[in-house]
Amino acid sequence: MAVLNKIRQRSIFLIIVIALALFSFIIGDIFTNMGSADKSQSVVATVNGEDIDREAFMNQVENIQRQSGGSVTNTQAMNRVWDQEIRNKVMQTQYDAVGISIERDYMRQLLKQNLGSLEEFKNEADLFDEDKLNEFIVNLKAIAPETTTLNGNPVNYKAWTDFEQTISQTGVQQTYFNLVKAGVIGTLTEGELDYQLENDKVDLKYIQIPFSSIPDSILTITKSDIKNYIKKNPKRYEIEASRDLVYVQFKEQASLEDEQAIQAELSALIDDTVEFNEAAKANETVIGFRNSIDVKAFVNANSSVKYNDNYVFESSLPKTELETIVSLGVNDVYGPYKEDSNYKLSKLVAKQMISDSVKVRHILIPFVGGVRADISVTSTEVEAKIQADSIYKVLKSNRSKFKTLLELSSDKVSNEKDGEIEFAYKDGFAEEFKAYSFENPKGSLGVVKTDFGYHVIEILTQGPKQQAYKLATIVQEIEPSIKTIDEVFKNKSKFEIAIAKSDFNEISDAASYKTMPVSSIKELDESIPGIGTQRAIVRWSFEEGVEIGDFKSFNISGGGFVVAKITSVNEKGLMSVEKASVTALTEIRKEKKAALIIERISATTLDAIASEEDQTVKTALAVNMKNPTLSGAGREPKVVGTAFGLIEGETSKLVVGLNGIYAVQLTKSTPANELPNYQAAANRVGQAKSNAVNSILYTALKDAAEIEDYRASFY
Repeated sequence: MAVLNKIRQRSIFLIIVIALALFSFIIGDIFTNMGSADKSQSVVATVNGEDIDREAFMNQVENIQRQSGGSVTNTQAMNRVWDQEIRNKVMQTQYDAVGISIERDYMRQLLKQNLGSLEEFKNEADLFDEDKLNEFIVNLKAIAPETTTLNGNPVNYKAWTDFEQTISQTGVQQTYFNLVKAGVIGTLTEGELDYQLENDKVDLKYIQIPFSSIPDSILTITKSDIKNYIKKNPKRYEIEASRDLVYVQFKEQASLEDEQAIQAELSALIDDTVEFNEAAKANETVIGFRNSIDVKAFVNANSSVKYNDNYVFESSLPKTELETIVSLGVNDVYGPYKEDSNYKLSKLVAKQMISDSVKVRHILIPFVGGVRADISVTSTEVEAKIQADSIYKVLKSNRSKFKTLLELSSDKVSNEKDGEIEFAYKDGFAEEFKAYSFENPKGSLGVVKTDFGYHVIEILTQGPKQQAYKLATIVQEIEPSIKTIDEVFKNKSKFEIAIAKSDFNEISDAASYKTMPVSSIKELDESIPGIGTQRAIVRWSFEEGVEIGDFKSFNISGGGFVVAKITSVNEKGLMSVEKASVTALTEIRKEKKAALIIERISATTLDAIASEEDQTVKTALAVNMKNPTLSGAGREPKVVGTAFGLIEGETSKLVVGLNGIYAVQLTKSTPANELPNYQAAANRVGQAKSNAVNSILYTALKDAAEIEDYRASFY
């Protein structure tokens, strides 16, 4: 009580202290934020001084992921948008510098080039009609944001403006590239040089002492040698910042006990059971899978995969269980059996001979709310049914009128083929449409409702019939039990405790865990070999303060954990000696072997060198500098170039080539015949330069651009 009284007496003082502390915290946070409120908070990148807004960038990433239906990862979508935005900014800098823009007349020309073949924009003379294009755009804007169709595809005003933007960008780029190409020519001097490089010929003799003549084992290569080689060739060994890791994976996998429990659970579903009903205070019989009448409801209540009411052919049945399943009688149950990562129970519901393919023709009457029903559809479901029944009555009495009634069908694709559709039983079609087409005899005519509307269907032909099976299959995925998952977590936790005090690899070996080393993970990578997309691990490895030896555990997709440890922090700059040695050793060996070979050769003539080195003198005829290849030695531009610098009969000094040490003697020089005019050759040079513009111009501009990348700060 005495303590409480003292606190009450000093309450005002405490309030002031707390207030000052809070004020200090807030003010400090403000100054901290002011210091860190750089572009990386709102900007993804800066290209030549122009910012790429973060929010707009992320919206594009989300759109790509949404449109892909999950088939594109977040990183893949981001990289796609990144490449597109960087290109736009880099090229826009050039467009602005030159002053290129798309005016109305050129825009109309571009639209005509892209849309001139569409029927919607043609007049009675089958020519592109700009008035129809203008009318389409006006109508599209008027109904925005509603959708209409163009060339059979849905389109709204926003999609149209996006399309125009794309066309405009393409036009600007084409104009810019054409301007660059117009300035890229081949001069007469270049043409003459190119002609001479190809047509000046020399015959020569040469000696090759291959590098392989000296075994690697006699060479001593030190770290200092590798360091010096890296310094002499810095561009070859420049690297981004990266991290090396090692990890152990703790998988959540079903145990044998778990699998046995799943099998027992499925087996218990087969036959009827008697259970005590607590509410009725009496025993009651629970119908099992074998005697179930409503198999669809039974399967859907007990299976991870919904009931499939289609027939299947033998080719679609599991090969390992095929013989047993096809021998089942109707209502017989087989299983549990294992297929891939599931256990299954299968009951044969029916057998039937079914055609493997069918050809039908149909008339589709859509209704408001139906799949792919465009804005022009105004019929209700009842009205569409009445219209379909009317068409059916007409065709039932006179099927020759089918083609004349196609104008009532909304299926423009099949209308171009007289309403005919040919498809296989295994093809994906609306279930009702498919069932009618295959389960009724050839010549049948009927009205069938699907999500697309009401179809008036006539079966024209059916392919050969095969034995088909309708199976009701209960599927249970093989998953670890809670007990197994708990055990995995315990093992992971024990491992973390152990490596905090001892060596990662030693503990892994002692527990028989497999360690997985990973090299050169970049800051924006998302994938880690062996465990796939693991962006969280990559981000952690680049966090400020994370050092060599630090470790952390992560939940991974698909279940389980990974304990990862940092083994190397590689800063941006030159590659380490250890990593550079993979490629540097080969080149250093060549240099050392070249020095040894040159040092031991004292002879100066080809025959003497050949005798001294136990090699043969080889001949190469009609060699040119455009394709500097020696028969028997391969491509050797330095050696061929040396030969062209000699006079007939002269022997060169030793030359270090790509594949060995050479001495070359010029035996004959044949200059190219002079041409009266080198314009044709100049044109070829100019064309080659022009062709190269498409592939190298953007890359060159991008390399020259000033690009600041802030993605890692928010991704």
